[in-house]
Amino acid sequence: MNEQNILIVRCGEVALKGMNKPYFERMLSDRIRRNLRGFDGIDIKRSEGLIFIRADKSLDMESVIKETTKVFGVASVSRAIEAEPDLDKIGEAAVGYMMGLIESRGIKTFKVEAKRADKSFPVKSPEIGRIIGAKVLIGCKVLKVDVHQPDVLLHVDVRHDRAYIYENKISGFGGLPLGTNGKGLVLLSGGIDSPVAAWMMAKRGMLIEAVHFHSYPYTSPRAQQKVEELAGILASYCGRFRMHVINLLPIQEQIVTNCPEEETTILVRRFMMRIAEKIAEKRGCMMLITGENLGQVASQTAEALVVTDAAVTKPVMRPLIAMDKVDIMEKAKEIGTYEKSIEPYEDCCTVFLPKHPATKPRLERILASEERLECEALIDAAVASAEIIDIDIK
Repeated sequence: MNEQNILIVRCGEVALKGMNKPYFERMLSDRIRRNLRGFDGIDIKRSEGLIFIRADKSLDMESVIKETTKVFGVASVSRAIEAEPDLDKIGEAAVGYMMGLIESRGIKTFKVEAKRADKSFPVKSPEIGRIIGAKVLIGCKVLKVDVHQPDVLLHVDVRHDRAYIYENKISGFGGLPLGTNGKGLVLLSGGIDSPVAAWMMAKRGMLIEAVHFHSYPYTSPRAQQKVEELAGILASYCGRFRMHVINLLPIQEQIVTNCPEEETTILVRRFMMRIAEKIAEKRGCMMLITGENLGQVASQTAEALVVTDAAVTKPVMRPLIAMDKVDIMEKAKEIGTYEKSIEPYEDCCTVFLPKHPATKPRLERILASEERLECEALIDAAVASAEIIDIDIK
């Protein structure tokens, strides 16, 4: 048996990048290396469109696999053993591998699926499968072949210098490596939606920063702590990022005092977007990201979104715009943010909430209301007062 554990990492969408493929593979390798920096005895190398992770036998491989599959761009991971690219050596390794599975799981049936990545290897893939299958039958007397529903589908991957044997593929999230698609600023609340939106944009290779709005003392320090904990969960996928925390209460009080009640929600939302845009410009973020979902609440009607977007010039990404709430909740559970998001702490958007918010606001009326406010001064003061929190991987 091998002195090291071996993981085969497949790159998924990265493999489609043509002339840019080496760049994407290098970025993916770097991201995997960052995620695994807490483990000693790890070696990561790229070869023939795959990434190979070699790890000391002493390491907890389940933890290594978990951290690897979190990296965006990873399509799947397999725990493998290796052999020299010789049919007798491959057969010997395959028998040893299957004997281990017989002992640990009591398997009774198998099927071999072979792949000849090295086309100079003198035996074609179907024949490799037949030969290795025959060697396993001879070496493991208790096993039988079942081509329809085998207990184990044994993969044999023959490459130019080594052959790899493995059983299954553990799915990753796919997507593109972080840092290959610029940087965006997410408006991060303590709810279900915005963490999922941030995660989805990061999956497309976008680095993220965050801005969080609160209304202290109407919202509690514990509500902000909840958001910081949500951000920590996101950091396990997105890497270390910066969160800008803004007290929105002075702006909300000015709006409530000077503007029609039914416009409060949309006016507050426009201020949030303009503050976010100012921060994005300072931090080199190309676009804003929100968790808005069409028609979910009053500020997310088509008319309200048009008026909201008119407050800024940067593009606004809404990856959840057409998703059902149930699907968003399922994604939140999958990435580990759901349980934290549903903790019952107040949000700034619930402060001064009008009884009958405008669902079809007209831009000219909103602009007229904003003329009653010292908008630029309020925005500049909010940006200047921002608390900076650097969120790191927990």
